[in-house]
Amino acid sequence: MTPAAYVHLDLDAVRHNLAQVKRYAPNNKIMAVIKANAYGHGITRVARALDQADGFAVARVDEGVKLRKAGIGQAITVLQGFVCTDELLLMLEHGLDAVIHTPQQIDILQQRGADVAALSVWLKMDTGMNRLGFKGVDFNAAHERLSACAIVKQPINLITHFANADDLLDDKTLHQIDLFNETIQGYPGQRSIANSAGILGWPNVSIATRESAGDWVRPGLMLYGCSPFAGKTGADFGLRPVMSLHSRLIAVKNVAAGETVGYSGTWQCQTDTRLGVISIGYGDGYHRHTQSGAPVLVNGQRVPLIGRVSMDMITVDLNSQPNAQPGDPVTLWGDGLPVEEIARHADTIPYTLLCGITQRVRIVEARH
Repeated sequence: MTPAAYVHLDLDAVRHNLAQVKRYAPNNKIMAVIKANAYGHGITRVARALDQADGFAVARVDEGVKLRKAGIGQAITVLQGFVCTDELLLMLEHGLDAVIHTPQQIDILQQRGADVAALSVWLKMDTGMNRLGFKGVDFNAAHERLSACAIVKQPINLITHFANADDLLDDKTLHQIDLFNETIQGYPGQRSIANSAGILGWPNVSIATRESAGDWVRPGLMLYGCSPFAGKTGADFGLRPVMSLHSRLIAVKNVAAGETVGYSGTWQCQTDTRLGVISIGYGDGYHRHTQSGAPVLVNGQRVPLIGRVSMDMITVDLNSQPNAQPGDPVTLWGDGLPVEEIARHADTIPYTLLCGITQRVRIVEARH
């Protein structure tokens, strides 16, 4: 039986998108970002599909451990690194690479000075994100301290993160690139700077970091078929959506002009309305703040959302579909309805929608 609400995953699409990354950054190694359960797509599922990636990036130690226990053998970088000795020991046990971004992490490493070099690290420079990483002379001092740590494999790798790369009119990205390259000049080690927005929107980023074939790009959102840029979709860059969200009509009824629909009566029918009720809501991950007028595909045709999104249901105007009946198929986003478009109607970003699918939604993989 087909579930009421389900996600359809096309893993061929994620492999296609990886090939597109290689087309945009042909001389770089690829660190596929699969944190947050691979942006809601399933971390081990996506890691196995991306067996041609050179490595993976996750946010937290437990994500990396999960991948190792699933048999994933590529390099795995933990972007938040470790915050205590117990996490460091887990990283050593499972062969995970650590991003170093605080002096306290180096203190922990120095306390294990008798160990044989066993940990690969990425030293993070804060070039303007003002979140994690070292600035200026603190970066140089951190590099010197790490170089003296017996437990750290040499050379030390170097990494930074863009703050505004999704805004192609903001020159902050160029300043970050210049600062990164000027500071690390003469330092050995591999480098990583470009996320999805950097890869797609700032071609000079790849050139700036291609001093050796060992440099890494870190695609995230584009692997899942989405654009990081406002007003663009993944299709504009040759990407294919991996996730589509589906449900079905469960009721059809007539509502008279002047009546309201849903909680708080925020929608009032201007004419007699053929109303459809769909089994999907914020309890499934369909964003509560999606506004009336947002498109929904019923039988492959667009109809507008009306009224508030509730926990288990939404309502749509079916006046354009007089023959729609309970049981008819519905697509909330996917082919023909980009998730980027729905994100705009919800005043959010596609990351939020992809990561927001809840546990009660069944995952169905495409069969090819």
